[in-house]
Amino acid sequence: MCNHHHHEQVASQMNRREFLTRTSLAGVGLAALSSLLPQSVLGDTNPKPVLPHFAPKAKRIIYLFQSGGPSQLELFEYKPKLQQLFGQELPASIRGNQRLTGMTSNQKSFPLAMGKFEFAQHGKSRAWVSELLPHTAKIVDELCFIKSMHTEAINHDPAVTFVQTGSQQAGRPSFGSWLSYGLGSENQNLPAFVVLLSRAREGDQPLYAKLWGNGFLPSEHQGVIFKSGDNPVYYLNNPGGMDKVSRRRMLDHLAKLHQAQVKNVLDDEINSRISQYEMAYRMQSSVPATLDISKEPEYIYNMYGEESKKPGTFAANCLLARRLIEKDVRFVQLYHQGWDQHGNLPNDIKLMAKSVDQASAALIKDLKQRGLLDETLVIWGGNLVELTTRKAS
Repeated sequence: MCNHHHHEQVASQMNRREFLTRTSLAGVGLAALSSLLPQSVLGDTNPKPVLPHFAPKAKRIIYLFQSGGPSQLELFEYKPKLQQLFGQELPASIRGNQRLTGMTSNQKSFPLAMGKFEFAQHGKSRAWVSELLPHTAKIVDELCFIKSMHTEAINHDPAVTFVQTGSQQAGRPSFGSWLSYGLGSENQNLPAFVVLLSRAREGDQPLYAKLWGNGFLPSEHQGVIFKSGDNPVYYLNNPGGMDKVSRRRMLDHLAKLHQAQVKNVLDDEINSRISQYEMAYRMQSSVPATLDISKEPEYIYNMYGEESKKPGTFAANCLLARRLIEKDVRFVQLYHQGWDQHGNLPNDIKLMAKSVDQASAALIKDLKQRGLLDETLVIWGGNLVELTTRKAS
C-alpha cells in the first residue's frame, strides 16, 4: 500500500506550471512547424515563398568578449574634436537625463576627456584604428565596425548580463544557449556551446555562470567551460576504480532509471540530464585530442604570438577556438577579463590591447586561410564597443 501510494504521489507531480509549460511549448512548436511546411500542405492556393533578403552564410560563431568595457576613444573611435574641447563641461544636451553611477553621483562637474593615443586610417575601407592595435589595423577590411549599439545599463554587471542574454536581469538564456537550442550541434562528440576564460591582469569585474547559462531552456544548452590543464572539463574523467566498460554499463542502467522517472513525473529536464551524461562519456575521447595544441606547426604559434604556447591565455584560447570551429562546435565564447580601467587607463589599456591584438588578428587570418571565415562570424566586443567580421555577417 505504501509503495502504491508513493507512485500515485509521483504521478500527480505534473502540476499547473508543468502543464502550462508543456502546452505552451507544444503551441510554439506547432507555430514553428507551420512556418516550415510548404503553404500548399496547409491549404494555401497562392503560396508566397518566405526568404531572407540575402542568403545566410554563418554556421558558427566565435565571440571574443572583452569583459569590463574597452575604451572606444583609445581604440576605434577617432574624435579629434575632443582635443579642442578637452576640459570643457559636458553639454547638457549630450548627457540628457542619464542616470549617474554610484562613483559619479556626488560629482558636480563632468569635464570632457580626449583619447591619449594616435590614430590612423587603414585598408581600402580607410577605417580609423589606434596605434595600440597594429595587428588589427592590418585586417580592417575583414571587419565591420558597429558603432550604433548601446544599452541603458550604467554599471558593469547589468551591462554585461544584457549583452550576453538580452536582459539586465539574470535568468534568461545566453546567446550561445539560444544557438544551441535553435540550431543544434554539428558534432555529437563535443558541446554545441563552449566557454573559454582568460585574464590579462588582476582586480577586474567578476564573471558568473549566468552569462553562459541556459535560463529556462533545457540544461543541455548551457555553455561548457573548458579549462587549461590536465582536466579541462569538470568531472569528465572516470573516478578511481572505474574503467570505460564499467562507466558504459553504469550509464546504461542510469538511463533506464531516468526513463522510468520521466514516465512518472513528465519532466523533460530528466532527458536533458541523460543527454549530458552521454555527452560527457563521448567527450572523454574527443576533448583531449581537440585541446592538444602541441602538434600545431611553429608558424601558427608565430602567427598567434608567444602567449599562444601558454595554456589559459587569450592567445591560446583563440587558437583553441579555431580548433573547436574546425570540429564544428556551434558557438565558442571567449571571456577576457581586465578591461575595467578607471584610475590608470592609459597604462592598463596598453597592457590589455597588447594581450589581444595579435591573437585576434591571427584568428581572422587563420580562419580565412583554412576557408572557414566565410561560414564563421567572429565578434570582438565588450560593454562599450563591438566589431564583427564582414563575410559571414
